[in-house]
Amino acid sequence: MIADDLVELLWQGLRETAYMVGVASLLAAVGGLLVGVALVLTGPGGLLPARPVNALLGLVVNIGRSLPFIILLVAIIPFTRAVVGTTIGTTAAIVPLTVSAIPFYARIVETALREVDRDVIAAAHAMGANRRQIVGKVLLREARPGLVAGLTLTVVALIGYSAMAGVIGGGGLGDLALRYGYQRFENDIMIATVVLLVAFVQLVQMVGDVITRRLAHR
Repeated sequence: MIADDLVELLWQGLRETAYMVGVASLLAAVGGLLVGVALVLTGPGGLLPARPVNALLGLVVNIGRSLPFIILLVAIIPFTRAVVGTTIGTTAAIVPLTVSAIPFYARIVETALREVDRDVIAAAHAMGANRRQIVGKVLLREARPGLVAGLTLTVVALIGYSAMAGVIGGGGLGDLALRYGYQRFENDIMIATVVLLVAFVQLVQMVGDVITRRLAHR
């Protein structure tokens, strides 16, 4: 393949991957944070203990985490079509990416929040802080390093999932590797996509590590 054509294909694939991962990461961060906070609040010893709600949330999260992504892609095709009107393309791929990432990040959020020192929470409660203040100014604030580290892990996982989205025409580097590298045996494209994916993961991990360290030192 001509070098200019290869560069254009790779650049387009990288843009599509960044778009899918970026939007899915943002939605997963919001959704996972809400679910994770709800798990902590409704759990034993939480600020709003509710065993049935906690058990239901835990069941949904566990089911979401147990499904292999390639199966999830196919299983929620009707839902994807209902949300975005199609099952093909980068926008359609965002739906299963988000659905898979929310329960993944929710458990990380739950773990990070449960690691916050109980004495800090008790002190805030003794000073008259209400539930919203305890969640926003104590739990989430104290757990920021763990939350950022967990989000970094989630984004890295989404990069890998986005490559699998190429199986259903999701676009991105995975679709490029499948169509050209696998089906047409063009090894130069396969190698190039692998290099770009590795570089993308390394960049995300490096940025996440830097932010996590800075938050931990404050």
